[in-house]
Amino acid sequence: MELEHLMDLYVDELKDMYNAEKQILRALPRMAKQAGHEELRAAFENHQAITEEQVKRLETIFDDLKLPKRGKKCKGMEGILEEGDELMREGADPDVLDAAMIASAQRVEHYEMAAYGTLRTYANQLGLREHARLLQQTLDEEGSTDKLLTRIAEQRINRDAEVG
Repeated sequence: MELEHLMDLYVDELKDMYNAEKQILRALPRMAKQAGHEELRAAFENHQAITEEQVKRLETIFDDLKLPKRGKKCKGMEGILEEGDELMREGADPDVLDAAMIASAQRVEHYEMAAYGTLRTYANQLGLREHARLLQQTLDEEGSTDKLLTRIAEQRINRDAEVG
């Protein structure tokens, strides 16, 4: 795809995030299964349901643009998730593994926040107000998830990991 206009870039980034969300949907059940702390497991399971809704929002945008919902592999998310998988395979203490999974999940959230903030800005620039609203909703959810993970880490998991 040749990028000649902002709309081309917008569509390219939408495809990238659609694939990223699909990758996340495959990773979250593994993360939930590995989580030792119930609160972390519940956070991963809850975020899976949220991510499914985020995928639907992207599909709504693709439908509005009359575009296919595929076409690009998000290599950035693939790398972040692969690093998380490596951590889960290393055989860490369960509390340390939970702390590591939070760090990995927050990398995912920050990547998504950067992407959705950019997409929302592009949508506004292009006059696509409903797209911007949907993208802002997703951005807000990603920020809330990041804050939740920080709270879980600071209130318990990091302390438990400190003593191993």
